[in-house]
Amino acid sequence: MSTQVEETGIYDVGDIYDVIYRGRGKDYRSETAAVTRHIREHRPGASSLLDMGCGTGGHLKHFAETFSHVEGIDLSEGMLRVIRRKLPQLSVHQGDMRDFELGDRFDAVVSLFAAVGNLASPQELDAALSCAARHLHPGGVLVVEPWWFPDNFTPNHIGASVTTHDEHTVARVSHTVRDGDHSRMEAHYVVAQPGTGIRHFSDVHVMSLFSRQTYESAFKRAGCSVEYIAGDYEGNGLFIGVKTGGQ
Repeated sequence: MSTQVEETGIYDVGDIYDVIYRGRGKDYRSETAAVTRHIREHRPGASSLLDMGCGTGGHLKHFAETFSHVEGIDLSEGMLRVIRRKLPQLSVHQGDMRDFELGDRFDAVVSLFAAVGNLASPQELDAALSCAARHLHPGGVLVVEPWWFPDNFTPNHIGASVTTHDEHTVARVSHTVRDGDHSRMEAHYVVAQPGTGIRHFSDVHVMSLFSRQTYESAFKRAGCSVEYIAGDYEGNGLFIGVKTGGQ
C-alpha cells in the first residue's frame, strides 16, 4: 500500500513554517536586537522600518517594540495569513520584492532570514535592492542577511528535526545539493495535529548562491554604501548599507 505525498511549498503553509523554526529555537528577538543596533549606529534617530520578505512576522513583531512605525511585505499569502491572525495590529502587504511600490519611505529597510536567496539571478537581486533603496529616506539604512556564498556552502547536507509547537508536531528531513549557482534542497515533512491526523508533503527549494562581490555590487548599483559584518549575527553575517545622495 502506498501513501501519496503532496507537493506543497513551505511558504504556502505559514503555520507549519512557524512550528519548525520556533520549535528549533530560532531566536528572533536577539537577531532583531543585533540588526537594530547596526541600524542605530548609522541612523541614531531611525523610527520607521520596512521588513522585506517578512515571512510570518518573527522579526517584525520585535521591530515593532523598538520602532514607532513598522511595515512588512512578503510574496506569500500563506505567510502573511499568520501575521494577520496573530499580529493584526501590524501593517503588512502582499508584494514581490523585485518591483513593489508602497508610496512611502522608511529610515530602514531590512531583508532577513536569507529571503533574498529566493531571487533567481544577480539581475533579480539588483532589482530587489534598487526597489528597497527607493523606499529609503536619504541616509536610510539597508540591511540584508545573505544565503550562503559559493565558497562556504556545504553540499550534500542532510538536515533532520522533530518539533512541537501550537499543537502541531512536525518531522522534517532534507537533502541539499549544489546545482550550478544554486542550492537545491528537497525536504519532506510529516505533520501531526489532534483532530486532523497525519499529513505528508514534500517541497523542492532552490536558492541562489550569490558571491559576496555580487551582493556588494548590487548595493552600490542601488545607490548605497556597503559593508559586510560577520561574527555577531548567527548564520552568514549581514550586509549593511546607507543610501547616499539626496533622492
